[in-house]
Amino acid sequence: MDFQSSVLRQLKNRREGYSLEQPFYIDQDYFKLDMEMIWYRDWLFVGHDCEIPKAGNYVTVQIGDYPVVIVRGRDGVIRAFHNTCRHRGHRVCTQERGASAKLVCPYHQWTYDLDGSLVFARQMGEDFDKSQFGMKPVACESMAGYIFICLTEEPADFSTFRATAEPYMLPHRLHEAKVAHKNTIIEKGNWKLVWENNRECYHCAGNHPELCRTYPEAPSATGVQGAGEDPFITEHWQRCEGAGLPSQFTMHQSGQFRVARMPLIEDAESYTMDGKRAVKRPLSDDVKISHIGTMLLFHYPTTWNHLLVDHAISFRVLPISAEETAVTTTWLVHKDAKEGVDYDVDQLTHVWNMTNDQDRAIVEENAFGIRSPAYEPGPYSPDHEGGVMQFVEWYSNFMINRLQGDKQRLSVVA
Repeated sequence: MDFQSSVLRQLKNRREGYSLEQPFYIDQDYFKLDMEMIWYRDWLFVGHDCEIPKAGNYVTVQIGDYPVVIVRGRDGVIRAFHNTCRHRGHRVCTQERGASAKLVCPYHQWTYDLDGSLVFARQMGEDFDKSQFGMKPVACESMAGYIFICLTEEPADFSTFRATAEPYMLPHRLHEAKVAHKNTIIEKGNWKLVWENNRECYHCAGNHPELCRTYPEAPSATGVQGAGEDPFITEHWQRCEGAGLPSQFTMHQSGQFRVARMPLIEDAESYTMDGKRAVKRPLSDDVKISHIGTMLLFHYPTTWNHLLVDHAISFRVLPISAEETAVTTTWLVHKDAKEGVDYDVDQLTHVWNMTNDQDRAIVEENAFGIRSPAYEPGPYSPDHEGGVMQFVEWYSNFMINRLQGDKQRLSVVA
């Protein structure tokens, strides 16, 4: 039996309501298959429009083996390209972010316009046709201030996700916000462990004292388990929707993405130690009421988000290896909010900096234990870990469909 058939059999035979078998969390071949089946084929969150506000501003990102550059053109359009020079493959943009009138490869100075076209390549001969050697494009979509890319030549439809999530996001006006702070931590664990840990608050009381001051531990806060039957949540939805803020829990039938606006506990408005706003200036002038809770946005495999009345926080998950994952957290505030006047960075970031570090330790200990030869899949709590079960079900179904689809195509070609 070939490797892909073996993985397919494992996924089809997995015990429902239990964690995955050991190699899914630690084996490099399984990791490579994740990259090929999911990360190299699906829409991935990479950053925010406001990170590249002007023509020539760019950011770079590494998705597995693929270096990518995202740049704003002179026409205002955000585009993405494979960050590989068409001459001899050197990275064109070698910094994490920058600004340039044109994109110049530092190796031999091949020069590309902001639309990716090659405009200068010295001494390449009379017959050299510059039009044939532009930077290779990567599918790119900007939505309500969020930038997504897709590496495959035939991207999946993006319009359904846009139609679902954009109405919830637009009132926060993140396309014109600004970055107050951003950091990246490396968690020594598989990307699926990062997500599994995120998808439940069963562990919160014992591990997240700062977060638990404002974020509810109730399983219904995930939306997956009984949110519609929770009167506290449904009353919150009615109040917010009455003020023009889409709020009810909505999840795509595939389970890949979902949105909802959830209340924080008691009188809390923001993720701070006292629950009060971290930013004096509201994130958006379009939000007319207070105590809107947090707008939760999830899109597997790259991002979860919290959009509040005073700021927004995005989380980006990028796999590095079978047992390493980069988690980038970005705090966004109103474009005119002034540091030291309207907000203090330490106060703004304290709760999630602490929570992120606590989660890093949890994921790393989880990964440490899974490496043991004694590990075997364990049962999830039906009362508290419905969100985890939903994630594992999405992952398993997604991989099964991709693996079966590839085998069917190969059999037709053969």
